[in-house]
Amino acid sequence: MAHKKGSGSTKNGRDSNSKRLGVKKYGGEVVKPGNIIVRQRGSKFKVGNNVSQGKDYTIYSLINGTVYFKPGAFNKSSINVIPCDILN
Repeated sequence: MAHKKGSGSTKNGRDSNSKRLGVKKYGGEVVKPGNIIVRQRGSKFKVGNNVSQGKDYTIYSLINGTVYFKPGAFNKSSINVIPCDILN
């Protein structure tokens, strides 16, 4: 009887937890200050008007308003929040 495990079984079985990245608020959605719009690794989306970026590249709203994605060069859209009072 063998006293060692099969060669493949000890090298498998590890995986990282998912980080739940991606767009959380889409274009046209209403946001409040502090609402997270995008969680990302690196600056896939650029910061536009009335939004800010956290140290982990999370983009969040600074004001009440509506999310607007503006297409940019090299597949890098910028994210803006249009104030609510302009819309009314």
